[in-house]
Amino acid sequence: MNTELVDISETVKEVRIEIAPDEVRHAYDTVSRKYADRVQVPGFRKGMAPLDVIRMRFKEEIKSEVMQELLPSNVAAAIREHKLQPISEPELHLDDAENVKVNGSQPLLVHAHVEVMPVVPEPEYEGIEATRRVKPISDDEIESVIEERRQQNSTMIPVEERKSEEGDVVIADLKGTFLDDENADPIEVNDLEINLGDGLVEKSFSDNLVGVSQDDEREFTVEYPEEFSSSALAGRKVKYHAKIKSIGKVELPDLDDEWITSLDEGFESLADLRKQLRQDLEARSKAEADSRVRNDLIAKLIERYDFEVPAALIDSQAKTLLNNFAQDLAQRGVDLTKVEQSFIETTFNQMKVQASRDVRGAMLLEKIAEAEKIEITDKEVDKEIEQLSTYYQVSDEQMLQTIEEQGGKAMISNNLRTRKAVEALVSKAKVTEGDWVDENEAEVPEAGSEDSKEDAPEVAEESQKKEKSV
Repeated sequence: MNTELVDISETVKEVRIEIAPDEVRHAYDTVSRKYADRVQVPGFRKGMAPLDVIRMRFKEEIKSEVMQELLPSNVAAAIREHKLQPISEPELHLDDAENVKVNGSQPLLVHAHVEVMPVVPEPEYEGIEATRRVKPISDDEIESVIEERRQQNSTMIPVEERKSEEGDVVIADLKGTFLDDENADPIEVNDLEINLGDGLVEKSFSDNLVGVSQDDEREFTVEYPEEFSSSALAGRKVKYHAKIKSIGKVELPDLDDEWITSLDEGFESLADLRKQLRQDLEARSKAEADSRVRNDLIAKLIERYDFEVPAALIDSQAKTLLNNFAQDLAQRGVDLTKVEQSFIETTFNQMKVQASRDVRGAMLLEKIAEAEKIEITDKEVDKEIEQLSTYYQVSDEQMLQTIEEQGGKAMISNNLRTRKAVEALVSKAKVTEGDWVDENEAEVPEAGSEDSKEDAPEVAEESQKKEKSV
C-alpha cells in the first residue's frame, strides 16, 4: 500500500491511498470462493458452480464485499501512518467509482478526507479589559415582588348577583376555530381563567366577556397581531365560542404586618420582608453582573484569535442549539410537525455562526486550562453530583443515572475544568467597576474610544415583555 498526505486546510487532510493489485486480487479471490461455497446457482449443485459463473452472477455483491474487506483496514492503517487523529468518520472517494475494477487487474485508488483538530494558538489572556456594571435595585422592584406575593396569596370570591366587570376573573370553557385554515386542529381549553382588563389578556377577550353571567355563551372573533407573543397564534384569525362556568373577584390580603407573619416564613414585619427581598435581589444583580463580565471576557478572547474550526464540531454544536430552539418553540405552543423544512434548514445554517464561536471559545478555554495546569479530582466530581442532586431535588443515584445517559462523569469533569478555566480568565483580567447603563435606553461606547473611558459590556438583550395568556 502506498499513501500520500495532502493538506486541504488546517482541519481537513486528504490521504491518497493506492492498494496494490496483488492485495486486491487476494481479497477478490477470497470473497469469490466464499460466494461459491454458500450460494445456489441454477443448473449446478451447491458449491459446484465455476468461479467465473459466480463472479458474473454476483458481480456487484462481490465488488461491494471486496470494498468492505479492503477499505476500512487500509484507510485506518494510512491514518495511523500519518499520525492523524480524526474527529469524525473519514469521507471516502474512489477514482472513477463507476468503472473501478476489483479483480486485481489494477490498483485500487482511494481518497480519504479526514477532519482533524486545528493547532490552537496559545492565548494571551492576562489583562483583558472588562467593566462590571451592577444593576441597582429600586424600591419599585421590591414592591413589585411583594405585589406578586399578594397575588399568589389572593382568594377568589364568587360573583353571583351581578354581571362580570373589568377586574373580575371569568372561568370559561373555550373552543377556537382558525378561520384562515379550515384544516387546522381546533383550540380547546377547559376551565380557562381570564382576567378581564388585564394587560396580559388579549383585549378582544375582555371586550366580549364583560357583562356576562354564569352559564352564558358568547361567540367572538380575535385577530391576533403579527407580533403576538405566541407564534402559534401570531397573525392568525380565530373564532371563539366561550361557555361561562363562573365569575369571581380576586381579593388580595392587606399589605400589613399581620399578613407577613401569616406567611410563616420567619418575617415579623413588612419591613423585615422588604429588607430580605432587597438583599436577595441585590445578590442576584451582582451575580448577573459577574456573568456578564465572564461572557464579555470570553467574547473578547474569541475575537482575538481567528482560526479554522472543524465542520463536524460546528455541525454538532449547531444541532444542539437547534434542539434547544425547538424545545423553546414547543413550550410556546408551536406544532413542530407543521414547521417548514426550509425554515429549519435556514435556522440551522444561521446557528452555525454562533456554533463556530462556541467551539472556538471552548478550544481557547481548554488551552487556558492546560496553561493553568487545571486538574479535576474524583472528589470534586462527586461533590458536583451531590450539588446537582440537591438542586434538582433527586437522589444521588438518580442524578448519576441521568449523567451517565448524557456522557458520564467525564462530562462533569470537563464542565468543572471549563469553569475553572473561566475563573482563571477572570482572575487575570483587568475588571473595573462602572455605573449601570440600561442597554434598552442607551449605548455605551467601546473601551478605548474617545467618547468613553469605560468598557461596554457585551450582553445579549433580554426581552422585558411578558407574554399574553390568550
